[in-house]
Amino acid sequence: MSLNPNLRLRRAARLIVLDAQSRVLMFRYDVPGRDPFWVTAGGECEPGESFEEAARRELLEETGIAADPGPQIAQLMPQFVTVEGELVQADERFFRVRVDNTIIDTSRHTALEQRLMTQHRWFTRSELADWHEAVFPQAILAMIDQDNDA
Repeated sequence: MSLNPNLRLRRAARLIVLDAQSRVLMFRYDVPGRDPFWVTAGGECEPGESFEEAARRELLEETGIAADPGPQIAQLMPQFVTVEGELVQADERFFRVRVDNTIIDTSRHTALEQRLMTQHRWFTRSELADWHEAVFPQAILAMIDQDNDA
C-alpha cells in the first residue's frame, strides 16, 4: 500500500455492523453529480483520536449503538473524492461489530450527513454480492469472513 504524499491523509474508522442474521448495515449516499453509493458506518478521525476511539464515536453518532467496536479486522488505503469534493489519500481501518438490535437512530447525524445519507438498510450477503449500485468497500464480503470468530 503506497501513500500519495501530495494528498491529504484522511484517517478514518469504518464499521462493519452485523445483526443476528449476519446482515450488514449500509448507508446510501446521494451526492449531487454522482451516482448513488452505499458504505459502511464510520468516518474521519478527529485530531488526536485513535482509530478505535473514532470507531466507537462514529458507531454511536451514525447508528445510535453504544458498543465496543472490537479489534481492527482490515485496513484499506484508497484514494477517493470525499462527498465535499476533496481528493484524499485514505487510511481506513475496519472494525466488525455484532448487534442484536437492528433499530438505527440517525438523530446524531451532522447536517451534511442528514442531506446526503438518504437511506440505511440491512443487506444479506447475496444482496451485497449482486447490488445494482456501488458498494464500498468492494471486498466487504471477504472482510466479513476474515478472521470470522467474532
